[in-house]
Amino acid sequence: MRHITFRALAAGFGIIALALFAGCSQGEQTLKTPVSFEGGVFGSFYQVSVSAPLTKSEAEALEEGFLAELERVDAIMSTYRDDSDLVGFNHAPLGEWQTLPAPLIKVMSISQQISRQSGGAFDVTIGGLVNLWSFGPEAKPKAIPDDDVLNERLGLVGFDALEVDAEADRARRTRDVFVDLSAVAKGYGTDRVAHYLEQQGIENYLVNLGGDLTTHGYRDVDAQTPWHIGIEKPQAQQRSAQYVIPLSDMSVATSGDYRNYFEQDGQRFSHTIDPRTGRPIAHSLASVSVVHPSNAWADAWATAMTVLGDKEGMALALAQDLKVLMLIRDDDGWKSLASPAFAEFIGQAFMADHQIKVADEPAAETQG
Repeated sequence: MRHITFRALAAGFGIIALALFAGCSQGEQTLKTPVSFEGGVFGSFYQVSVSAPLTKSEAEALEEGFLAELERVDAIMSTYRDDSDLVGFNHAPLGEWQTLPAPLIKVMSISQQISRQSGGAFDVTIGGLVNLWSFGPEAKPKAIPDDDVLNERLGLVGFDALEVDAEADRARRTRDVFVDLSAVAKGYGTDRVAHYLEQQGIENYLVNLGGDLTTHGYRDVDAQTPWHIGIEKPQAQQRSAQYVIPLSDMSVATSGDYRNYFEQDGQRFSHTIDPRTGRPIAHSLASVSVVHPSNAWADAWATAMTVLGDKEGMALALAQDLKVLMLIRDDDGWKSLASPAFAEFIGQAFMADHQIKVADEPAAETQG
């Protein structure tokens, strides 16, 4: 069995401090809680913290179990593995129904629903464009694509090119699109780890997969102290929290354009591609955080609103009654805008203390 490093999550946002588990050399003594596990996954990282009385061997078995869940998600949905079910689906003959694993069908179904509700701002058939812009497995040199090639791939993209029959666990492509689930699969993986922990009887936990987080219960059960989640400042140079929010029994996913990008001739190109134009987004919305019971849904919604920008994105949040916090660039740095559902969730005291503006509800239509 490989060596595992246990860490305790310090109070506040994202600060990981080494946890000493007393008497580990003396056998199976209980570790200091919360027990945290760290490592690499999906080209990023995982941090799982558990507030439960665990021995070292119990903790090792728990980590093996949730890593097996993540390996299964990767084996099904990765675009970087030639043997994944998703890559196999992308190479299957056009127009022919393919029987697929239930998790893949579930994630495709979520994606299609959000595609319809966002007017195509979220679209998993965008993989060919993601690859063209050097943010996918083709790994071409980072350069601006040729217009003719870009328009050719854009002409194929559209969520109507993917048909999903959830009742029969099957799907098919009607055009030669490359389905890329990167904007939802990590969130689904976060949900799967949470589900596994609950199956093992763990009631108090925090799961963080590359910044997609879900929580249940409390960090300190006796004091009923909630987990605290940091909403990052939208800056590439360093990682620090703009806000720290208490979170229990909820997920939060953040989409932003300030980490993954490239520059050419003084122009900055975000990794987030607008499926409607085939080009990286270029607007003032720096990041979107969505609070939702499901991290898969939060992940996809955050991406959709990032594509739409602050005005259209917030209109979508209002229409769907979503808990959303936006950080928007302005001349002085950035400003914050929250949906009414987020303000109600987080509380008026938090909103007032941090001077966060709440978006106006759309005016009700009157009958003439």
